[in-house]
Amino acid sequence: MATGSEVVQGFYSAAQAGDGAAILALLHPEFQAHTAPGMPCRAGGTFQGPLETLARVWGAVFAEYDTAPFEETWHETTDGIVVVTGHYRGTARATGRAHQAEFVHLWRVADGRISWLHQYTDTARWHEALVPVAD
Repeated sequence: MATGSEVVQGFYSAAQAGDGAAILALLHPEFQAHTAPGMPCRAGGTFQGPLETLARVWGAVFAEYDTAPFEETWHETTDGIVVVTGHYRGTARATGRAHQAEFVHLWRVADGRISWLHQYTDTARWHEALVPVAD
């Protein structure tokens, strides 16, 4: 069986490829996500289940941004939480403006699938990319 870190690595690979089906395959049926308050696209809050999270978080964000999370550091705690830091990088589709926002993701894996995510990110960087550049 894959380690928690290996399962979580699959999420980053799927997100970078924009592969929603692969993301869904990695999520436990009782998946729960807590995303940063203030995320654009109404993607901040608590979401229940793989389908709701895919539609209301990742789907909503990917509709507005060509973006992906790029992991940089990994830590696995003694109680099984995988802590990943990195940056989201991409552009806002409507403005073409680039964005880069730091993140910390806390993940829990159960039964070989991701069961829980808590996301922290710099939401101001996301919003700045949505503002058109003044001529």
